[in-house]
This record gives sequence, structure tokens and C-alpha cells, in this order.
Amino acid sequence: MPKALASQPVSASRVTISQLMQPDNANLLGNVHGGHIMKLVDEAGALACMKHSHQRVVTVAVDRMTFKHPIRIGDLVTIKAEVSYVGKTSMEAEVSVMAENPTTGESWHTNTAYLVYVGLDEDGKPVPVPALEPENEPERQRMKMGAERQAYRLSKAGQSNSFAEMAKS
Repeated sequence: MPKALASQPVSASRVTISQLMQPDNANLLGNVHGGHIMKLVDEAGALACMKHSHQRVVTVAVDRMTFKHPIRIGDLVTIKAEVSYVGKTSMEAEVSVMAENPTTGESWHTNTAYLVYVGLDEDGKPVPVPALEPENEPERQRMKMGAERQAYRLSKAGQSNSFAEMAKS
């Protein structure tokens, strides 16, 4: 089996991105734009999937992005991502967002999202990606739930949808 297709442990895909929120990231009320956080979430998820697959990837689905707490100018945002499920050419990344007031140390979870990416070859065509090796029971359970989420996504996408074609497990 080529090195690129050797199975990979979940820990090999872990990525952490931290960024201090600046005024240009926020609206007039001082709340950071959700779209800015969504961009960071997508970048972290893509990096985790690239580390796992050793391929370029493209985003094909975002399950839901529900913000539980606002993020304000001056907050430190830390985004953690790792691969949670793998199909044939698709990978699901779990991405968690935390915000922290760096002067008080208070921190809070703002949201967790699941995103799906597809590995691409040099011509932009989907390619097989390595299997995922869960390293503990919570990761095994999350991988099982990831398979259920993917089956649900595909059932809702329909067979004529380009997502369904790219993300078939």
C-alpha cells in the first residue's frame, strides 16, 4: 500500500489555530462576524483533512454552524480540528471553537461543527483517502456517529447532487 494510503491515527490529523480578534473582524457592536469564524473553521477542518490524506481537499458540506456565545473584539479564538470519519474519498472533520478573554482567563465554547471534505488529485478529481484509526473508545463512537451523519447527508443530498457524487463513502 502506498504511504499516502496507509491508515492514519486520529491524532495525526489534529490542528490548532489561535487568533486574536481585531476590530476589522467585527461589526459596529464589537461582535465578531460569524462569517469570519466560519472561514477559520473551514481552514482548520481543511488542514486536518490535508494532514490526514496528504492530498489537497475541497469542502463539500458543513452540517450546522450554531453560535452559542458571542465572540468580541479582543477575544482570543482557538479552533481545534481533527478527522472524525473517513469514507472512500471523503473525510469528516470535527471542528471546535473556543473563545477566551486573555486578560481575565475566562474561556467559553462557542460552537462545534462537522464539515466534509474530499481529497483531490492533481487534476481536481476525487481520490481515495487513508482509513482512520481511532485511538480510544470516544473516537470509535464518534467515528460510528460520523458514518451515521454521512449516511444522513447523502440521503438528503440526492443522487443528482454534485455533493452526493463527490462524497459517496
